[in-house]
Amino acid sequence: MTDAFYDNLAPVARFDALVQAEAFQPVPDRWYVAVADIANSTAAIAEGRYKTVNMVGAAVISAVRNALPGTAFPAVFGGDGATLAVPPQGEAATRAALQAVQAWARDLFGLDLRAAILPVSELRAAGHDLRVARYAVNAALDYAMFSGGGMAWAEAELKAGRIHLEPAGHGVMPDLTGRSCRWANLKARHGQIVSVLILPETAGSAAFDAVCGEVLRLTETVERGGHPAPAAGPGLGWPTGSAALNRAASGKGPLGVFFETALAWVVMRSRIKLGGFDPAAYAAETSGNADFRKFDDGLKMTLDLDAATLDALTALLDRAAAEGTVRYGIQTQDEAMMTCIVPSALQSDHMHFVDGAAGGYTQAAAQLKGRG
Repeated sequence: MTDAFYDNLAPVARFDALVQAEAFQPVPDRWYVAVADIANSTAAIAEGRYKTVNMVGAAVISAVRNALPGTAFPAVFGGDGATLAVPPQGEAATRAALQAVQAWARDLFGLDLRAAILPVSELRAAGHDLRVARYAVNAALDYAMFSGGGMAWAEAELKAGRIHLEPAGHGVMPDLTGRSCRWANLKARHGQIVSVLILPETAGSAAFDAVCGEVLRLTETVERGGHPAPAAGPGLGWPTGSAALNRAASGKGPLGVFFETALAWVVMRSRIKLGGFDPAAYAAETSGNADFRKFDDGLKMTLDLDAATLDALTALLDRAAAEGTVRYGIQTQDEAMMTCIVPSALQSDHMHFVDGAAGGYTQAAAQLKGRG
């Protein structure tokens, strides 16, 4: 790949700086956006399948990363799907990866993963923008953030059926190397795990940016900004359900996944250093790397909040909604979950997407409230 736009984008070191419009840069017209989400994900959640829903959403990012080796591109995990932008040279490979994930989700899980890919120029022709920022969580890892309204428009077009991709044929498997997670769910330590989705009534609104700034200042009063994982890392439990999902993601047999899972559990539980791998350092790094808040044409956060802070947050958002500045949804639950992409446990760029364990962002989106 030869398009260096995203490579050359300077990372932002402070999350609260992302409320400033100048933190974002326009994605070139020549690039492509891809959107994916699971149809009827609410029904799957009601059946207790949200871990599967999360895994399929993260698989979209994993498959495209593996289809574009060595290429930096922005992607955002959304719970029941993902949004991303790729350089023009990566359009064909991205399209094939999306279709393979669609086929895999259909064949193994009976899930209808909707997906589409289209030029950024098409978003702008429809009157919407697409801007991106890189938020650096450490020297080795950064997460993408989107603004401008373009991704929200593309997702709406996808859900309306006006843009779409047909899945690949039966039996086609995406390359999901690195898509694995064996952490137990994260139990609330302060009160409740709160998944909150805050969207602007008008894209590019300075008033919306101001509300987001207020929200971040409020949540920063909680330990580690409401981060749902302890600083030392997530807790461990025997991941019986995760093992089955990891097997589906890897294509390995049950015996191979069992021994791989057992070895990882023993090493992490005992904190025994193995070669160049330091389990305690990796666990702490996992917490630091966790993507528990993001901008994706709005502010999305999964936080561990006490009752007083949750009440204050709800009051703040009720006021902003009444003023016509935001639409928002909140889902509360007892636990959060992680969905992970770990190309190598010996490197510091492993990614961990956080969502509520009882519907999270998907349920929050179903409860959007605004002035209307």
